Amino acid sequence: MVTLEDVRTLARSLPRTEEHLIRDQVKFRVGRIVYLAISPDETSMGFAFPKEERASLVAAEPERFHMPRASDERFNWVRVWLTSIDESELRELVIEAWRMVVPKRVAAAHLDPEPRTRPI
Repeated sequence: MVTLEDVRTLARSLPRTEEHLIRDQVKFRVGRIVYLAISPDETSMGFAFPKEERASLVAAEPERFHMPRASDERFNWVRVWLTSIDESELRELVIEAWRMVVPKRVAAAHLDPEPRTRPI
């Protein structure tokens, strides 16, 4: 099982991420865009996810993933029970959510730190 501290450590390691406490929820964002939110009871995590794919994800694994609150359904968002994932799955979900909100060059620089040289 992953915890808020696991999420916090990973999210804070990603460029441009800021942590905020908003209405009793810990949220992580880049600029004004929230890409992760932990429920007040710390049992589930909402994360950025393509809206057109979330119904399939929830249908495939309803014991792990669930739809966002009705007020959040207009956003690219889905939720996961923290007890249902391990640290490697957390890493994948958090990084993919973060990639949805940062410029491609920022994600590329962070995830592929090897400088590319142009052929002469």
